[in-house]
Amino acid sequence: MSSRASAATIEAARAGWEAWRAERLAAVRAPLGNLALVETLWPAPGEEVSLEEALAGRPPSVTATRIERTHIATGEPEHGIRLWDAESPAIRHFETIDVFPFAPEWVIEAVFTPVSDTRLLPFEHLKDAGGTRDHAVPGDITFTLDGTPYNLAAFDDEGTLLLVLGDRTNGSATYGGGRFVTVEPEPGGRVVLDFNRAFAPPCAFSPFYNCPLPPTRNRLDVPVEAGEKLPVFRDGFLPH
Repeated sequence: MSSRASAATIEAARAGWEAWRAERLAAVRAPLGNLALVETLWPAPGEEVSLEEALAGRPPSVTATRIERTHIATGEPEHGIRLWDAESPAIRHFETIDVFPFAPEWVIEAVFTPVSDTRLLPFEHLKDAGGTRDHAVPGDITFTLDGTPYNLAAFDDEGTLLLVLGDRTNGSATYGGGRFVTVEPEPGGRVVLDFNRAFAPPCAFSPFYNCPLPPTRNRLDVPVEAGEKLPVFRDGFLPH
């Protein structure tokens, strides 16, 4: 049994794909987009740095914003600052995001089953040396693909369900740390997982992010040849 979508669902996904691609390219180029992040500052405990201090000596194209996380060992809140440059080298050299052709077989029908209480699951992050940070996972996403059942976890990313997905293309055709898919459950729990909209995480565009990695349950043991591959830059530029 397969959970691949109906012809009507596939055609609806195909009809919106080019617009999604254009939105993605505009988003990563934006002044606060993935390509613009040039530094993330985490002051020492007890040290306070204002946005004005963080911007001292920076060109006018740089913007400062605040970021918060929990300390990986203590769980205490940490307050940091991100610096964004609307004229960063990555933006200046960016050409496009390479992508697989639209693949109708990767439009999947799934079911979202919410849990009664907020559930926290540990996710490894790229820069945490194997440590984990808890994210709220408000339900399970289940489907069957070519006879193999899957039960995936999407976490709550400021009100949006975000699926961190791994597959056999990671590290070759696609980013080594996996890709993201936004999940939008419908009333009744139906979910369309359109892997043609799987996108490269922020860490593929800037080294100043700390992206979550796919947990074991979110790793598909097949190549998902759909969605974004890797960003493409001119003149040999590399973001890392």
